[in-house]
Amino acid sequence: MISGKNMNRVVITGMGIYSCIGKNVDEVKQSLYDGKSGIGIDPERKEIGFRSSLTGIVERPDLKGVLPRRMRIGLAEQGEYAYVATEEALKMADIDMDYLEKNEVGILYGNDSSAKAVIESVDIVREKKDTTLIGSGSIFQGMNSTVTMNLAVIYKLKGINCTVSGACASGSHAIGLGYFLIKNGLQSMIICGGAQEVNAYSMGSFDALSAFSLLESSPHEASRPFDKTRDGLVPSGGAATIIIESYESAVRRGANIIAELIGYGFSSNGEHISVPNVDGPVRSLRMAFDDAGIDVDKIDYVNAHATSTPVGDKNEAEALAEVFGKYKPYVTSTKSQTGHECWMAGASELIYSIIMMKNSFIAPNINFTEGDESSSKLNIPNKRVSKKIDYLLSNSFGFGGTNATLIAKNFE
Repeated sequence: MISGKNMNRVVITGMGIYSCIGKNVDEVKQSLYDGKSGIGIDPERKEIGFRSSLTGIVERPDLKGVLPRRMRIGLAEQGEYAYVATEEALKMADIDMDYLEKNEVGILYGNDSSAKAVIESVDIVREKKDTTLIGSGSIFQGMNSTVTMNLAVIYKLKGINCTVSGACASGSHAIGLGYFLIKNGLQSMIICGGAQEVNAYSMGSFDALSAFSLLESSPHEASRPFDKTRDGLVPSGGAATIIIESYESAVRRGANIIAELIGYGFSSNGEHISVPNVDGPVRSLRMAFDDAGIDVDKIDYVNAHATSTPVGDKNEAEALAEVFGKYKPYVTSTKSQTGHECWMAGASELIYSIIMMKNSFIAPNINFTEGDESSSKLNIPNKRVSKKIDYLLSNSFGFGGTNATLIAKNFE
């Protein structure tokens, strides 16, 4: 870990969310409190050959009249979600265009390239035999940096500007890397987050791996993290934006500080490309605690990565049990409500956790009826818990064995 004198404290001053359980922080707060599922059925998926038509239901925002056409045409689906989430986060942080133009603000976002934009442009070329018919916006929608390149132009950003690509840990890594840059004095403020398109094209290869739940008869019960009867994940998406800045910057601006980031851990499993292990997450967790400088018994709540897959949930449960030992903090996976938001998940789940922290409750791990040999080692509530949360931890893992752990504490 990077260490030294005069390290900056890193605080969160704004949050924005656009997901299957709400289009803003207030809607999401209510859904978390009520244990509401955002999962449903997409009939198109069966028509094009999916095994499972389960998905988080996310409505596309209508940005006509909000952004000029020249700014809209380069935004892929996940870019639209990211714009809406970022607007909410900036407003919460009391940051306007005048501030963005006069100060060095960066952006780090975790997202994949747009499958839909790429596939549709290739279809046009194959059918029409004329590349000029693709349209000028296609290239900017299809690139991996589609979110950061568009938002950096829309908001006239002058700081760091790049995309973090770490599969389903991307959102957490984007926040963690932003945290490092601010902690070490290289930036004062960064727009961080994660985004994920939800269309069928983006999820076909996942379905081909037989990774999805087949419980189509009961969509709201299909995502079952840690439950003994879990049979696969449910894909989902949207976008989540967090404004992080140095404590000095926030105080100077007179900003309302929501929470403080105090730890970031990361690791690579170095083994199978898609099957997780126990050792990698354990090292990520321990690195985060070392960075935060706190003992494990400080943590009041853990938002687990648990996606509702048999092996993934089992190995994470074993890793958490190994690191926390006899201490048993509350552990839930909000994916029981949202499904797996993939590249967005690390950012959205930190927001979900902070919403719970600021409102003194823990959302239920819905659909958890009976643990298996590993998850039974954890303290997993299937009902909402009233609980003051001072410290929280959020895990995110991804294909290729990439792991990320974030620790935050309340700011009162």
